Amino acid sequence: MFSLTQTTSRQREIIEVVFGNGWDYMRGLLTGGKTDEPNLPPPAVLRKVLVELGPVYVKLGQLLSTRPDLLPGEYVEALTDLQANVPAVGWSEVEIQIRQQLRQPLEDVFSSINPQAVAAGSIAQTHRATLKTGQEVALKVQRPGIEAIVAQDIALIRGLADLVSRTNFGEDYDIIGLAEEFATALQAELDFTQEAGYTDQLRRNLSTSRWFDPTKLVVPEIYWHLTTKKLMVMEWLDGVPILLAKLPSMRDGKDADTQRKEITTLLFRAFLQQLYIDGFFHADPHPGNLFYLSDGRLALLDCGMVGRLDPRTQQILTEMLLAIVDLDAQRCAQLTLELAESNQPVSLSRLANDYDRMLRKYYNISLSQINFSQVFYEVLQVARNNKIRLPSNMGLYAKTLANLEGVARSFDPEINLLDEIKPLMTDMFRRQLLGNNPLQTVLRTALDLKSLSLQSPRQLELLLDRVTSETLRWNITIRDLDPLRRSMDDSANRLSFSVVVGSLIIGAAIISSNAQTSQLSLISNVLFAAASFLGLWLAISILRSGRLR
Repeated sequence: MFSLTQTTSRQREIIEVVFGNGWDYMRGLLTGGKTDEPNLPPPAVLRKVLVELGPVYVKLGQLLSTRPDLLPGEYVEALTDLQANVPAVGWSEVEIQIRQQLRQPLEDVFSSINPQAVAAGSIAQTHRATLKTGQEVALKVQRPGIEAIVAQDIALIRGLADLVSRTNFGEDYDIIGLAEEFATALQAELDFTQEAGYTDQLRRNLSTSRWFDPTKLVVPEIYWHLTTKKLMVMEWLDGVPILLAKLPSMRDGKDADTQRKEITTLLFRAFLQQLYIDGFFHADPHPGNLFYLSDGRLALLDCGMVGRLDPRTQQILTEMLLAIVDLDAQRCAQLTLELAESNQPVSLSRLANDYDRMLRKYYNISLSQINFSQVFYEVLQVARNNKIRLPSNMGLYAKTLANLEGVARSFDPEINLLDEIKPLMTDMFRRQLLGNNPLQTVLRTALDLKSLSLQSPRQLELLLDRVTSETLRWNITIRDLDPLRRSMDDSANRLSFSVVVGSLIIGAAIISSNAQTSQLSLISNVLFAAASFLGLWLAISILRSGRLR
């Protein structure tokens, strides 16, 4: 088992960073001190610590930015778009890595590769290249030696999670589970074939739509015959990040403002389809991953972080959106409990009151002025304050909405999320009620109703028969009944124990009064000693329980 008391060069390096930034709580953990409740440094300091610790901790910060159900909004905002300050690896090392991944000589595959990286991240860097066939491609190459660094830092993070898990905070928010989720996500990022698979699935899902023109949106094509765990080769898309786009004054007879509105609508509809129809969505739509191409199309890049929503969750989230629009605190509380992962006892009235106080500030405010992603963050904050554990995909969902709305408002300040959703709402509910095949859904419902109508008389007959024959048994669970039962058992045991002690004393007294031999006197003394010892032990146990009164 990993121990934080082990002294390693990496641990010393982390301690130096923590000391340098004055994070007392983490300093205590790393040096084996007392683990009180987590005490986070200010958001800016936390961000600085993670950047200084290197690529793995930057990835940890990026994961935490997807969990507004765990962290307050200011921390999520500080950790969003967190990037490691790492220089690109030299071409000589990258070239070796590429040659090791290819099944044939590099010169037989590429006519040219730009040795200067166009982007460098914590796990990989990207180079532009040209295939022998003349196609322009992007090469995403894993940084040499990153696997060993990841393994070492994951072990340390697991050790820290084990310590934090012993606090109330760790128990409430399953810190060990979060550490394992991070380890799994990070190890998955080291396998580029998985990211390539995500990219292909998004590309297929967005190739058809009833909500937007699929020809206006592009996801890069993967060259599978050249892609491996450490090398991903994909279509090169020539464009710029969406917020840097300079729209032409006229294109297809439309001015720049009209183009801007159409691009924003396309962006919203593409992501609403992913969220509410496909249930498989690009979970990191920050400005650097949304490109405006030279031909006027919109491109989604970097599909390494994705989220999934099952149909039931999609329905709950759609209803939650309507509840927020209606400022319905009671409905928000009910839907939150439907989303909760566990059945821990929660006061519905208290939760509804908390939502009412939160939503009250939005009364008499125009819907066009409401930031819906911010409201959803506040919904998660209320759930966290009530110790309600929500699925991790809720964090990804909230972060995706926040990034999407943030990019859209920066690109087109006049945009209104509700105006974009309204035209699609009827179709969303229709699909949730009837599915993709309405006829099949109607037939299945008819069969269920037929089965219910045939079974109901028989079930009612069985119920009445059991009631009249007195064989009906009820399974009832009453809160706090188990502690009461245990207390009564303890009281009965102590009463029985007292009777035994009293019997020993009476027996010893009778024997002592009639003792004619030394043997009877010895028996009497033994019984007195046993009774005294047991009586003393009983008195001590009662005093220690604190229930003397």
